[in-house]
Amino acid sequence: MSLAPLGASSTLRDFARAVDGLPSTPTMPVLFLGHGSPMNVIEDNEFSRGWQAVGRNVPRPDAILCISAHWETRGTFVTGMERPRTIHDFGGFPQALFDVQYPAPGSAPLVNEAQAAATSQHIGVDHAWGLDHGAWSVITHLFPNADVPVVQLSLDRAMSAQQHFDLARELAKLRRKGVLVIGSGNMVHNLGVIDWRNPDSGYDWAIEANERMKRAIESGDFSSLVAYEQQGRAFQLSIPTREHFLPLLHVLGMKAKDEPVKLFNDRTVMGSISMTSVQLG
Repeated sequence: MSLAPLGASSTLRDFARAVDGLPSTPTMPVLFLGHGSPMNVIEDNEFSRGWQAVGRNVPRPDAILCISAHWETRGTFVTGMERPRTIHDFGGFPQALFDVQYPAPGSAPLVNEAQAAATSQHIGVDHAWGLDHGAWSVITHLFPNADVPVVQLSLDRAMSAQQHFDLARELAKLRRKGVLVIGSGNMVHNLGVIDWRNPDSGYDWAIEANERMKRAIESGDFSSLVAYEQQGRAFQLSIPTREHFLPLLHVLGMKAKDEPVKLFNDRTVMGSISMTSVQLG
């Protein structure tokens, strides 16, 4: 699958000229998308259709900031290149998936806005990474023409869950600069015990953790999710490593008071993967 080429807005001249900043706008929504298998990129299923529906209904952003489970670093970074490469960071899938390119431009103004907004952490600029599949696998369904600039924000391995949540609080002001923030991961993600024989089912502990997480999100009890390691066996099995869970905390950290919460793609698959997704605003 090949997507549309870059437009004139992605030229080096425009990229360099636009560093003055992003204009103020009405507050944009913020999304957490349970991305699951990379095959969702090329399959027509309930999850890909759910992302497509979101793309049709959210205001068109000036830029996207994506926090993907698949970019962990020492320190916090944003991608700073004019044209981020499409990273195929997986193996064992059909060639059609490796043929997918998502040639969205980068955004110098968003890089500058993110650096200025962060006061508790220094945000460096990376010129080597690009867009990994945690980013492009879902964004391609929202904006298939690849004509919205995309910047990725990395997950600092050294930061605590509370620090990730606090950084998101600071970056929330980007929502008033025409930026659609997308966290891409999975609330429940344990690849070690996937049930390949029952792809449409979930283990009891996975369903329990997912339901408890949803209740916490809807009630605004974010402190229990920040303290996920203290929530017992179901959470321990559901979050054996935290990289797929942290993008959720980034999204929740950006929630405004009394802002509506919408859950969609709400299903647990292959025993130990939750596809549940969240829209704020």
